[in-house]
Amino acid sequence: MTRPHLLLLPGLLCDARLWQYQAAALAATAHVSVADVSDEDSIAAMASAVLAQAPADEFALAGFSLGGYVALEIFRQAPQRVLALALLDTSARPDTDENSEARMQSIRLAAMDFPAVIEGLLPKLVHPAHLDDPGLLEVIRAMANSQGAQVCINQQRAMIGRVDSRPDLYRIACPTLVLCGSDDAITPPEVHREMADAITGAQLAIIETCGHLAPLEQPDAVSKELKNWLARL
Repeated sequence: MTRPHLLLLPGLLCDARLWQYQAAALAATAHVSVADVSDEDSIAAMASAVLAQAPADEFALAGFSLGGYVALEIFRQAPQRVLALALLDTSARPDTDENSEARMQSIRLAAMDFPAVIEGLLPKLVHPAHLDDPGLLEVIRAMANSQGAQVCINQQRAMIGRVDSRPDLYRIACPTLVLCGSDDAITPPEVHREMADAITGAQLAIIETCGHLAPLEQPDAVSKELKNWLARL
């Protein structure tokens, strides 16, 4: 069997470095590429832009956090092109009023003091055991700084405006993996169980000693789950 195309979608203020370990681990299993979700300010526009760059035929699709919202929108826009779906540290729910207000505060702060936004995010992104990992924190800061304040503003606006994807979950019939860190403070395990329960045949993976940034915090465990997911094709 020929190797499938695997398209990876990063999250808020992330780039291809988020997926560096999975891209290397899966290189023999799939043709791996990482999409750019930094140029638009709505989930629908991000999905359309990714589809314009994506392989013309079917592809496996894995989205992390914001990338998961985009992955669900890609499924709505072009379900026939999604060969398999992985949703990592994300949610099918719309933004709550409380989260939207927090995002608006982040938007205002980003316009004045973007480094403060980054430092404020760090404790929410990683497991407490990883907050003293200088290599991990360096990658997170480097990705965020390379994206910049305007990308942060655009992406936060996109997440505020995202739709409720829960009514569409029953339509997903391709091999699906739902994965998160056991201590994900942003999209906790219960929202992943909700998605897995609603998607026929979905596999749920909870990664121990892990916060929100599973692909970087526990790269080997995440790569193993993705490899098993692709083996279902």
